[in-house]
Amino acid sequence: MSEFPGGPVRVPDLGPQTRVVARLVEGASEEQLAAPTPCPEYAVRNLLGHLVGLATAFRDAGRKDLGVTTDTSPGADVPDLGPGWRETLPRVLDELAGAWHDPAAWTGETRAGGITLPGAVAGAVAADELVVHGWDLARATGQEYAPDPTALEAAHGFLLAAAEDPTRGGGIFGPVVPVPDDAPLLDRVIGLSGRDPGWRAEG
Repeated sequence: MSEFPGGPVRVPDLGPQTRVVARLVEGASEEQLAAPTPCPEYAVRNLLGHLVGLATAFRDAGRKDLGVTTDTSPGADVPDLGPGWRETLPRVLDELAGAWHDPAAWTGETRAGGITLPGAVAGAVAADELVVHGWDLARATGQEYAPDPTALEAAHGFLLAAAEDPTRGGGIFGPVVPVPDDAPLLDRVIGLSGRDPGWRAEG
């Protein structure tokens, strides 16, 4: 955790969660690239392509380096993998963590997905994307998943607020999937994201 200069506000370190996702990427086999994921429109290769794009966009959002990467809507097309993705994805995940390690990333305004956001909100969105898509990738490829607790808490706070937003239905989330109040926090986060925590890859 880092503190804002001159103040007590603490911000999450996204590094532990980016490293969790990078390990899942390493564990995904070539044979699994065509497998389905909890995102109905995405195979594993599309999910990995989405991770490349979002990691690049949120890296640049954290740096306040605004342009094409931060202004492209995530729903513009179905992403796919380019050459060298196994080297590129871990690198941009590490760069994302580095960008948001700077407390200045969490202040002022920035852009992501073509939307202007307060820096703190954009950082929470980044944490949510890393946690939820990490779960997507783990379930699709049959890997164990233990997200970083700090990123998980940040994702929960963001999704809880989004669930109360009346415009949610037209946004990036599906309807909330009901989950018992005493369920593990990860299951509650996944339900709030519009996914079924019980989803499993066939076989």
